[in-house]
Amino acid sequence: MHDARVPITLRDAHRLRQALRVAAFGALAILSQAYDGRAANQARLWNLTSGTIKDFRLAPAGSTAFGPNQCANDKDGTVDHDERLPIIGVTSGRYDAKITYTTGRACFARDIEVKEGKIFSIDDHDLKDCK
Repeated sequence: MHDARVPITLRDAHRLRQALRVAAFGALAILSQAYDGRAANQARLWNLTSGTIKDFRLAPAGSTAFGPNQCANDKDGTVDHDERLPIIGVTSGRYDAKITYTTGRACFARDIEVKEGKIFSIDDHDLKDCK
């Protein structure tokens, strides 16, 4: 019976390792660009209020059509003071925010400018109609 394996030289093995490294590096570069592209387009909320937010929703300014709870985008589902939250599915524009804190307090922040790829902040001075 004939063995179908072909002996490989050290030079061939070295070339194969180099080709695999180049392919792996190329794949990582492509994946990182795809990730950076998505992250670059996401707006982020910077919570400068004095509380921890458990529910953060946006609606086009002047409307009551609030979207999903953006806190679902956070690892622990809340946004602490001085923490940033990725905002998903929102394009650049002016929005009203509905904010609920872990204490149960609920407030609005009106006419906030959100720009894709930028950080916007809300602080205690922005809060209105708190209950």
